[in-house]
Amino acid sequence: MKAKVDAPQTRLDTVKWALVVALIAVAVAGNSYFAAEVSVLYRVLGVVALGAVSAFVALQTAKGQAFVAMAKEARVEIRKVVWPTRPETVQTTLIVLAAVALVGLLLWLVDSLLSWLIKSVIY
Repeated sequence: MKAKVDAPQTRLDTVKWALVVALIAVAVAGNSYFAAEVSVLYRVLGVVALGAVSAFVALQTAKGQAFVAMAKEARVEIRKVVWPTRPETVQTTLIVLAAVALVGLLLWLVDSLLSWLIKSVIY
């Protein structure tokens, strides 16, 4: 299920991306500029609103539409995944923990042996 996402980028898309960058820059600069005078709540609401507007504008471009198509395809693919059962997950986790503990113990033993050898040579 491949959607056609190779839409050419137009000159209008470039203007839209410039608007997105400008909106994000205004959000960041405004948040910094009004840090001392305006409540955090209002600044957060302003940043979220400008972020939502910039996301809406970005989704109107060819790349934005391609992103939406890819997200829909990814959602379809995620539904096809066979997830492990709880016992399988617990068993795999215990195996990984045991392997990590074993490797850690071996590294500690090698480190201790090398430290002992170096100390015996130096002293």
